[in-house]
Amino acid sequence: MIRPMRSQDLTDVVRLETSLYAYPWTLGNFKDSLSAGYSCWAMMEAEHLIGHAVMMMGVEETHLLNLSVRSDRQRQGLGGRLMAHLIEVSRACEARKMLLEVRRSNETAREFYRVKGFDEIGERPGYYPVNNGREDAIVMEKPL
Repeated sequence: MIRPMRSQDLTDVVRLETSLYAYPWTLGNFKDSLSAGYSCWAMMEAEHLIGHAVMMMGVEETHLLNLSVRSDRQRQGLGGRLMAHLIEVSRACEARKMLLEVRRSNETAREFYRVKGFDEIGERPGYYPVNNGREDAIVMEKPL
């Protein structure tokens, strides 16, 4: 089940985020996203969080900021279902395209997005932190 994220979910969301990334979003990042009215979603199995997503809505476009699935549930189609939900939400808001950034080194995610219809359209130098400096982001776009 995919439902709107609630403030009560944030402890589990941050726990999931921290388990996946060396540089995870913070509790403050998620609180700010909810407060700003971003499109925030929790993917649940029974009462357990197995994924989450955050998307910023703009004029005729959406910007995917975060899409995460619990590591032991990856490669089971859940990320695809979460992405399909975000695309549906975007289209319902009359967005014409979806944008995102992904680490240059994250080939698994880049391939996932390519399969979902995203094209690489640019880069943002030094966008992400790494242990010894910064890493470029690849900007991807999907027409809706």
